[in-house]
Amino acid sequence: MVVALALVLGLPAGAVAGESDIQHWETDNGLKVYFVPAPALPMVDMRLVFHGGSARDGDQPGLARLTNSLLSDGAADWDADAIAERFEGVGAQFSSDSQRDMATASLRTLTEADWMETAVETFVTTVSQPRFEQRGLDRARRQALVALQAQEQNPGAIARRTFFETVYGDHPYAGMPIGTQEGLESVTTDDLKAFHERYYVARNGVLALVGGLDREQAEAVAERVAAALPEGEPAPALPEVEPLESAETVRVSFPSEQVHVFMGQPGMARGDADYFPLYVGNHRLGGSGFTSRLVDEVRTQRGLAYSVFSHFSPMSQAGPFIMGVQTQVDQADEAIGVIRDTLEDFVAEGLDEDELNASVRNIVGGFPLRTASNSGILDHVAMMGFYGLPLDFLDTFTDEVEALTPEQVNEAFARRVDPERLVTVIVGGEG
Repeated sequence: MVVALALVLGLPAGAVAGESDIQHWETDNGLKVYFVPAPALPMVDMRLVFHGGSARDGDQPGLARLTNSLLSDGAADWDADAIAERFEGVGAQFSSDSQRDMATASLRTLTEADWMETAVETFVTTVSQPRFEQRGLDRARRQALVALQAQEQNPGAIARRTFFETVYGDHPYAGMPIGTQEGLESVTTDDLKAFHERYYVARNGVLALVGGLDREQAEAVAERVAAALPEGEPAPALPEVEPLESAETVRVSFPSEQVHVFMGQPGMARGDADYFPLYVGNHRLGGSGFTSRLVDEVRTQRGLAYSVFSHFSPMSQAGPFIMGVQTQVDQADEAIGVIRDTLEDFVAEGLDEDELNASVRNIVGGFPLRTASNSGILDHVAMMGFYGLPLDFLDTFTDEVEALTPEQVNEAFARRVDPERLVTVIVGGEG
Protein backbone atom coordinates (compact mmCIF):
# COMPACT_ATOMS: atom_id res chain seq x y z
CA MET A 1 0.00 0.00 0.00
CA VAL A 2 2.82 2.38 0.94
CA VAL A 3 4.64 1.68 -2.28
CA ALA A 4 1.50 2.13 -4.36
CA LEU A 5 0.74 5.44 -2.68
CA ALA A 6 4.30 6.65 -3.23
CA LEU A 7 4.08 5.74 -6.90
CA VAL A 8 0.91 7.73 -7.37
CA LEU A 9 1.80 10.79 -5.31
CA GLY A 10 5.55 10.93 -5.85
CA LEU A 11 6.18 10.84 -2.11
CA PRO A 12 9.70 10.60 -0.69
CA ALA A 13 11.11 7.19 -1.40
CA GLY A 14 14.13 7.10 0.78
CA ALA A 15 16.84 8.99 -1.06
CA VAL A 16 18.52 11.54 1.16
CA ALA A 17 19.27 15.02 -0.09
CA GLY A 18 22.89 16.00 0.36
CA GLU A 19 24.04 12.40 0.23
CA SER A 20 23.48 11.97 -3.47
CA ASP A 21 25.72 9.05 -4.38
CA ILE A 22 25.75 9.81 -8.08
CA GLN A 23 27.50 7.16 -10.14
CA HIS A 24 28.36 7.87 -13.76
CA TRP A 25 29.49 5.75 -16.68
CA GLU A 26 29.06 5.49 -20.43
CA THR A 27 27.84 2.49 -22.38
CA ASP A 28 29.82 1.06 -25.28
CA ASN A 29 27.64 2.88 -27.79
CA GLY A 30 27.99 6.24 -26.06
CA LEU A 31 24.90 6.60 -23.84
CA LYS A 32 25.84 8.59 -20.74
CA VAL A 33 24.39 7.07 -17.57
CA TYR A 34 23.84 8.70 -14.16
CA PHE A 35 22.69 6.43 -11.34
CA VAL A 36 21.67 7.21 -7.76
CA PRO A 37 20.86 4.16 -5.59
CA ALA A 38 17.86 4.75 -3.31
CA PRO A 39 17.04 1.37 -1.76
CA ALA A 40 14.38 2.37 0.78
CA LEU A 41 11.48 1.48 -1.51
CA PRO A 42 11.31 -1.15 -4.29
CA MET A 43 10.83 1.30 -7.12
CA VAL A 44 12.95 3.03 -9.74
CA ASP A 45 12.60 6.22 -11.75
CA MET A 46 14.42 6.57 -15.05
CA ARG A 47 14.58 9.32 -17.63
CA LEU A 48 16.07 9.36 -21.10
CA VAL A 49 17.02 12.85 -22.20
CA PHE A 50 18.00 13.74 -25.76
CA HIS A 51 19.31 16.92 -27.34
CA GLY A 52 16.14 16.94 -29.42
CA GLY A 53 14.00 19.87 -28.29
CA SER A 54 12.36 22.55 -30.37
CA ALA A 55 15.68 24.33 -30.93
CA ARG A 56 16.23 21.52 -33.46
CA ASP A 57 12.94 22.15 -35.31
CA GLY A 58 14.65 23.81 -38.26
CA ASP A 59 12.08 25.22 -40.67
CA GLN A 60 9.27 23.07 -39.24
CA PRO A 61 8.30 24.62 -35.87
CA GLY A 62 6.53 21.97 -33.81
CA LEU A 63 8.37 18.98 -35.28
CA ALA A 64 10.30 18.10 -32.11
CA ARG A 65 7.24 18.15 -29.88
CA LEU A 66 5.10 16.18 -32.35
CA THR A 67 7.84 13.54 -32.54
CA ASN A 68 8.05 13.29 -28.77
CA SER A 69 4.29 13.25 -28.21
CA LEU A 70 3.83 10.33 -30.63
CA LEU A 71 6.33 7.97 -28.98
CA SER A 72 3.59 6.19 -27.04
CA ASP A 73 1.04 6.31 -29.86
CA GLY A 74 2.27 2.99 -31.18
CA ALA A 75 5.55 1.09 -31.21
CA ALA A 76 6.62 -2.17 -32.82
CA ASP A 77 3.62 -4.54 -32.58
CA TRP A 78 1.71 -2.48 -30.04
CA ASP A 79 -0.81 0.26 -30.62
CA ALA A 80 -1.40 3.07 -28.11
CA ASP A 81 -3.95 1.05 -26.13
CA ALA A 82 -1.62 -1.94 -25.87
CA ILE A 83 1.24 0.26 -24.63
CA ALA A 84 -1.00 1.88 -22.03
CA GLU A 85 -2.29 -1.50 -20.87
CA ARG A 86 1.24 -2.87 -20.53
CA PHE A 87 2.30 0.03 -18.31
CA GLU A 88 -0.92 0.07 -16.29
CA GLY A 89 -0.88 -3.69 -15.85
CA VAL A 90 2.32 -3.49 -13.81
CA GLY A 91 1.59 -0.18 -12.08
CA ALA A 92 4.20 1.70 -14.12
CA GLN A 93 3.96 5.29 -15.28
CA PHE A 94 5.29 6.59 -18.61
CA SER A 95 5.55 10.20 -19.64
CA SER A 96 7.34 12.27 -22.25
CA ASP A 97 8.02 15.94 -22.84
CA SER A 98 9.79 18.26 -25.21
CA GLN A 99 11.05 21.77 -24.46
CA ARG A 100 13.55 24.01 -26.26
CA ASP A 101 16.74 22.11 -25.36
CA MET A 102 15.63 18.62 -24.52
CA ALA A 103 13.24 15.82 -25.37
CA THR A 104 12.54 13.36 -22.56
CA ALA A 105 10.93 10.00 -21.91
CA SER A 106 10.40 8.93 -18.29
CA LEU A 107 9.40 5.74 -16.50
CA ARG A 108 8.49 4.95 -12.91
CA THR A 109 8.18 1.29 -12.07
CA LEU A 110 8.35 -1.15 -9.20
CA THR A 111 11.52 -3.24 -9.03
CA GLU A 112 9.72 -6.57 -8.62
CA ALA A 113 11.41 -8.61 -11.33
CA ASP A 114 8.46 -9.57 -13.52
CA TRP A 115 6.81 -6.17 -13.29
CA MET A 116 9.99 -4.26 -14.01
CA GLU A 117 10.74 -6.56 -16.92
CA THR A 118 7.44 -5.69 -18.56
CA ALA A 119 7.80 -1.98 -17.77
CA VAL A 120 11.37 -1.68 -19.07
CA GLU A 121 10.62 -3.72 -22.18
CA THR A 122 7.66 -1.49 -22.98
CA PHE A 123 9.66 1.68 -22.23
CA VAL A 124 12.59 0.66 -24.41
CA THR A 125 10.34 -0.36 -27.29
CA THR A 126 8.26 2.79 -27.05
CA VAL A 127 11.29 5.07 -27.20
CA SER A 128 13.24 3.15 -29.84
CA GLN A 129 10.59 1.77 -32.20
CA PRO A 130 7.74 4.30 -32.52
CA ARG A 131 5.43 3.73 -35.45
CA PHE A 132 4.69 7.33 -36.40
CA GLU A 133 1.54 6.39 -38.29
CA GLN A 134 -0.44 8.91 -40.32
CA ARG A 135 -3.56 8.59 -38.18
CA GLY A 136 -1.61 9.40 -35.02
CA LEU A 137 0.12 12.34 -36.66
CA ASP A 138 -3.21 13.74 -37.86
CA ARG A 139 -4.66 13.51 -34.34
CA ALA A 140 -1.61 15.01 -32.63
CA ARG A 141 -1.51 17.79 -35.20
CA ARG A 142 -5.18 18.65 -34.63
CA GLN A 143 -4.59 18.75 -30.88
CA ALA A 144 -1.57 21.03 -31.32
CA LEU A 145 -3.50 23.35 -33.65
CA VAL A 146 -6.36 23.57 -31.15
CA ALA A 147 -3.83 24.39 -28.42
CA LEU A 148 -2.34 27.09 -30.65
CA GLN A 149 -5.81 28.59 -31.15
CA ALA A 150 -6.38 28.55 -27.40
CA GLN A 151 -3.10 30.38 -26.87
CA GLU A 152 -4.28 33.13 -29.21
CA GLN A 153 -7.04 33.81 -26.68
CA ASN A 154 -4.59 33.85 -23.76
CA PRO A 155 -2.81 37.19 -23.25
CA GLY A 156 -0.22 35.55 -20.98
CA ALA A 157 0.70 33.04 -23.69
CA ILE A 158 0.85 35.80 -26.29
CA ALA A 159 3.13 37.84 -24.04
CA ARG A 160 5.50 34.93 -23.45
CA ARG A 161 5.66 34.05 -27.16
CA THR A 162 6.27 37.67 -28.14
CA PHE A 163 8.96 38.01 -25.46
CA PHE A 164 10.95 35.04 -26.79
CA GLU A 165 10.54 36.17 -30.40
CA THR A 166 11.79 39.67 -29.55
CA VAL A 167 14.67 38.64 -27.30
CA TYR A 168 15.98 35.84 -29.50
CA GLY A 169 15.27 37.07 -33.03
CA ASP A 170 16.71 34.52 -35.47
CA HIS A 171 18.08 32.21 -32.75
CA PRO A 172 16.41 28.76 -32.43
CA TYR A 173 15.23 29.73 -28.93
CA ALA A 174 12.87 32.32 -30.44
CA GLY A 175 10.18 29.76 -31.31
CA MET A 176 7.75 28.16 -28.92
CA PRO A 177 8.02 24.36 -28.52
CA ILE A 178 4.40 23.91 -29.60
CA GLY A 179 5.33 25.28 -33.01
CA THR A 180 3.34 27.29 -35.53
CA GLN A 181 0.37 26.49 -37.72
CA GLU A 182 2.54 26.51 -40.82
CA GLY A 183 5.18 24.35 -39.21
CA LEU A 184 2.72 21.81 -37.84
CA GLU A 185 0.89 21.53 -41.15
CA SER A 186 4.17 20.85 -42.97
CA VAL A 187 5.17 17.84 -40.87
CA THR A 188 4.89 14.38 -42.47
CA THR A 189 5.45 10.93 -41.02
CA ASP A 190 8.76 10.84 -42.89
CA ASP A 191 9.78 14.03 -41.05
CA LEU A 192 8.94 12.42 -37.71
CA LYS A 193 10.94 9.31 -38.55
CA ALA A 194 13.91 11.35 -39.77
CA PHE A 195 13.91 13.52 -36.64
CA HIS A 196 13.69 10.45 -34.41
CA GLU A 197 16.47 8.68 -36.29
CA ARG A 198 18.75 11.71 -35.98
CA TYR A 199 18.23 12.73 -32.36
CA TYR A 200 16.95 9.71 -30.40
CA VAL A 201 20.33 7.97 -30.46
CA ALA A 202 22.74 6.82 -27.79
CA ARG A 203 25.49 9.38 -28.33
CA ASN A 204 22.92 12.17 -28.21
CA GLY A 205 21.33 11.00 -24.97
CA VAL A 206 21.61 10.79 -21.21
CA LEU A 207 19.98 8.13 -19.01
CA ALA A 208 19.27 9.02 -15.38
CA LEU A 209 18.33 6.24 -12.93
CA VAL A 210 17.22 6.72 -9.32
CA GLY A 211 15.82 3.97 -7.14
CA GLY A 212 16.05 0.57 -5.58
CA LEU A 213 18.69 -1.02 -7.78
CA ASP A 214 22.26 -2.00 -7.05
CA ARG A 215 25.05 -1.09 -9.46
CA GLU A 216 24.87 -4.40 -11.30
CA GLN A 217 21.13 -4.09 -11.83
CA ALA A 218 21.48 -0.47 -12.93
CA GLU A 219 24.13 -1.41 -15.46
CA ALA A 220 21.88 -4.15 -16.82
CA VAL A 221 19.00 -1.71 -17.27
CA ALA A 222 21.29 0.87 -18.86
CA GLU A 223 22.72 -1.67 -21.28
CA ARG A 224 19.23 -2.74 -22.24
CA VAL A 225 18.19 0.84 -22.97
CA ALA A 226 21.41 1.60 -24.82
CA ALA A 227 21.22 -1.57 -26.92
CA ALA A 228 17.84 -0.47 -28.26
CA LEU A 229 19.23 2.83 -29.49
CA PRO A 230 21.38 3.35 -32.58
CA GLU A 231 24.81 4.73 -31.71
CA GLY A 232 24.33 7.85 -33.83
CA GLU A 233 26.09 11.16 -33.28
CA PRO A 234 25.72 13.98 -30.78
CA ALA A 235 23.67 16.91 -31.96
CA PRO A 236 25.78 19.93 -32.91
CA ALA A 237 26.04 22.76 -30.41
CA LEU A 238 23.40 25.43 -30.74
CA PRO A 239 24.58 28.88 -31.84
CA GLU A 240 25.51 31.35 -29.15
CA VAL A 241 22.94 33.96 -28.20
CA GLU A 242 23.86 37.50 -29.16
CA PRO A 243 23.30 40.21 -26.53
CA LEU A 244 20.63 42.80 -27.22
CA GLU A 245 21.94 45.96 -28.84
CA SER A 246 19.27 48.24 -27.38
CA ALA A 247 16.03 48.36 -25.43
CA GLU A 248 12.78 47.53 -27.20
CA THR A 249 9.16 47.82 -26.15
CA VAL A 250 6.42 45.83 -27.88
CA ARG A 251 2.76 46.55 -27.17
CA VAL A 252 0.10 44.07 -28.32
CA SER A 253 -3.55 45.05 -28.05
CA PHE A 254 -5.87 42.53 -26.45
CA PRO A 255 -9.45 42.94 -25.13
CA SER A 256 -8.66 42.29 -21.48
CA GLU A 257 -8.95 44.18 -18.19
CA GLN A 258 -5.50 43.03 -17.19
CA VAL A 259 -2.22 43.40 -19.00
CA HIS A 260 0.53 40.81 -18.99
CA VAL A 261 4.06 42.19 -18.93
CA PHE A 262 7.35 40.41 -19.56
CA MET A 263 10.64 42.28 -19.29
CA GLY A 264 14.12 40.87 -19.73
CA GLN A 265 17.08 39.96 -21.90
CA PRO A 266 19.37 36.97 -22.54
CA GLY A 267 20.64 35.74 -19.17
CA MET A 268 22.95 32.79 -18.75
CA ALA A 269 23.65 29.23 -19.83
CA ARG A 270 23.85 26.17 -17.59
CA GLY A 271 27.31 25.88 -16.13
CA ASP A 272 27.86 29.65 -16.32
CA ALA A 273 30.66 30.81 -14.00
CA ASP A 274 28.30 33.48 -12.61
CA TYR A 275 25.46 31.03 -11.91
CA PHE A 276 25.57 31.18 -8.11
CA PRO A 277 25.92 34.98 -7.64
CA LEU A 278 23.21 35.61 -10.24
CA TYR A 279 20.93 32.97 -8.73
CA VAL A 280 21.30 34.32 -5.21
CA GLY A 281 21.05 37.94 -6.33
CA ASN A 282 17.86 37.24 -8.23
CA HIS A 283 16.44 35.54 -5.17
CA ARG A 284 16.54 38.91 -3.43
CA LEU A 285 15.42 40.87 -6.49
CA GLY A 286 12.34 38.88 -7.48
CA GLY A 287 12.81 35.20 -6.82
CA SER A 288 11.82 34.90 -3.18
CA GLY A 289 8.12 35.67 -3.34
CA PHE A 290 6.79 38.04 -0.69
CA THR A 291 10.25 38.91 0.65
CA SER A 292 11.67 40.10 -2.68
CA ARG A 293 12.35 43.71 -3.56
CA LEU A 294 10.02 43.61 -6.56
CA VAL A 295 7.10 42.40 -4.45
CA ASP A 296 7.86 45.01 -1.81
CA GLU A 297 7.94 47.85 -4.34
CA VAL A 298 5.15 46.76 -6.70
CA ARG A 299 2.68 45.07 -4.36
CA THR A 300 3.34 46.00 -0.75
CA GLN A 301 4.14 49.68 -1.14
CA ARG A 302 1.97 50.55 -4.17
CA GLY A 303 -0.64 47.84 -4.56
CA LEU A 304 -0.08 47.62 -8.30
CA ALA A 305 -0.28 43.84 -8.63
CA TYR A 306 -0.84 40.70 -6.61
CA SER A 307 2.40 39.13 -7.73
CA VAL A 308 5.57 40.06 -9.56
CA PHE A 309 8.61 37.90 -10.15
CA SER A 310 12.01 37.57 -11.75
CA HIS A 311 14.11 34.54 -12.61
CA PHE A 312 16.92 33.22 -14.77
CA SER A 313 16.22 30.20 -16.99
CA PRO A 314 19.64 28.71 -17.81
CA MET A 315 19.72 26.57 -20.96
CA SER A 316 22.39 25.12 -23.30
CA GLN A 317 22.99 28.64 -24.55
CA ALA A 318 21.99 31.80 -22.73
CA GLY A 319 18.46 31.33 -21.46
CA PRO A 320 16.43 34.40 -20.55
CA PHE A 321 16.42 36.65 -17.53
CA ILE A 322 12.70 37.44 -17.10
CA MET A 323 10.70 39.79 -14.92
CA GLY A 324 6.93 39.51 -15.09
CA VAL A 325 3.79 41.09 -13.72
CA GLN A 326 0.06 41.05 -14.36
CA THR A 327 -1.82 44.22 -13.52
CA GLN A 328 -4.76 46.44 -14.48
CA VAL A 329 -4.55 48.25 -17.78
CA ASP A 330 -4.49 51.73 -16.24
CA GLN A 331 -1.68 50.72 -13.86
CA ALA A 332 0.58 49.05 -16.40
CA ASP A 333 2.89 51.97 -17.15
CA GLU A 334 3.37 52.73 -13.46
CA ALA A 335 4.09 49.07 -12.65
CA ILE A 336 6.60 48.84 -15.50
CA GLY A 337 8.29 52.01 -14.28
CA VAL A 338 8.56 50.66 -10.74
CA ILE A 339 9.99 47.35 -11.94
CA ARG A 340 12.53 49.12 -14.11
CA ASP A 341 13.52 51.49 -11.29
CA THR A 342 13.84 48.59 -8.86
CA LEU A 343 16.12 46.72 -11.24
CA GLU A 344 18.23 49.82 -11.87
CA ASP A 345 18.63 50.39 -8.14
CA PHE A 346 19.53 46.75 -7.57
CA VAL A 347 22.13 46.76 -10.34
CA ALA A 348 23.58 50.07 -9.14
CA GLU A 349 23.57 49.47 -5.39
CA GLY A 350 23.23 45.70 -5.00
CA LEU A 351 22.25 43.95 -1.81
CA ASP A 352 23.80 44.32 1.63
CA GLU A 353 25.07 41.74 4.09
CA ASP A 354 21.72 41.33 5.86
CA GLU A 355 19.84 40.80 2.58
CA LEU A 356 22.42 38.29 1.40
CA ASN A 357 22.25 36.37 4.67
CA ALA A 358 18.45 36.25 4.51
CA SER A 359 18.53 34.98 0.93
CA VAL A 360 21.16 32.36 1.76
CA ARG A 361 19.16 31.11 4.73
CA ASN A 362 16.04 30.82 2.60
CA ILE A 363 17.79 29.02 -0.26
CA VAL A 364 19.79 26.66 1.94
CA GLY A 365 16.80 25.95 4.19
CA GLY A 366 14.59 25.04 1.25
CA PHE A 367 17.17 23.03 -0.67
CA PRO A 368 16.52 19.66 1.04
CA LEU A 369 12.90 19.77 -0.10
CA ARG A 370 14.05 19.91 -3.72
CA THR A 371 15.88 16.60 -3.39
CA ALA A 372 13.71 14.87 -0.81
CA SER A 373 12.08 12.43 -3.24
CA ASN A 374 13.31 10.12 -5.96
CA SER A 375 11.51 12.22 -8.56
CA GLY A 376 13.17 15.38 -7.25
CA ILE A 377 16.60 13.77 -7.43
CA LEU A 378 15.83 12.43 -10.91
CA ASP A 379 14.97 15.95 -12.11
CA HIS A 380 18.32 17.27 -10.86
CA VAL A 381 20.46 14.33 -11.97
CA ALA A 382 18.94 14.31 -15.47
CA MET A 383 19.55 18.05 -15.72
CA MET A 384 23.13 17.68 -14.49
CA GLY A 385 23.87 14.91 -16.97
CA PHE A 386 22.25 16.72 -19.88
CA TYR A 387 24.15 19.95 -19.28
CA GLY A 388 27.40 18.30 -18.21
CA LEU A 389 27.48 19.73 -14.70
CA PRO A 390 29.97 18.22 -12.20
CA LEU A 391 28.88 15.16 -10.24
CA ASP A 392 29.19 17.04 -6.94
CA PHE A 393 26.83 19.82 -8.05
CA LEU A 394 24.15 18.83 -5.54
CA ASP A 395 26.56 18.10 -2.71
CA THR A 396 28.34 21.44 -3.06
CA PHE A 397 25.28 23.55 -3.93
CA THR A 398 24.68 24.96 -0.46
CA ASP A 399 28.42 25.45 0.12
CA GLU A 400 28.61 27.53 -3.06
CA VAL A 401 25.64 29.63 -1.94
CA GLU A 402 26.93 30.14 1.59
CA ALA A 403 30.40 31.15 0.38
CA LEU A 404 29.14 34.17 -1.57
CA THR A 405 29.84 37.72 -0.43
CA PRO A 406 27.71 40.79 -1.21
CA GLU A 407 30.55 42.09 -3.37
CA GLN A 408 30.54 38.94 -5.54
CA VAL A 409 26.79 39.02 -6.03
CA ASN A 410 26.66 42.71 -6.78
CA GLU A 411 29.62 42.64 -9.16
CA ALA A 412 28.10 39.76 -11.16
CA PHE A 413 24.68 41.40 -11.35
CA ALA A 414 26.14 44.76 -12.42
CA ARG A 415 28.25 43.09 -15.08
CA ARG A 416 25.62 40.71 -16.45
CA VAL A 417 22.27 42.55 -16.24
CA ASP A 418 21.84 45.74 -18.25
CA PRO A 419 18.69 47.75 -17.42
CA GLU A 420 19.30 49.88 -20.51
CA ARG A 421 18.81 46.93 -22.85
CA LEU A 422 15.58 45.34 -21.76
CA VAL A 423 12.88 43.92 -23.97
CA THR A 424 9.48 44.92 -22.58
CA VAL A 425 6.39 43.15 -23.88
CA ILE A 426 2.95 44.44 -22.87
CA VAL A 427 -0.14 42.50 -23.89
CA GLY A 428 -3.58 43.88 -23.07
CA GLY A 429 -5.55 47.10 -23.38
CA GLU A 430 -5.49 49.11 -26.59
CA GLY A 431 -1.87 48.38 -27.40
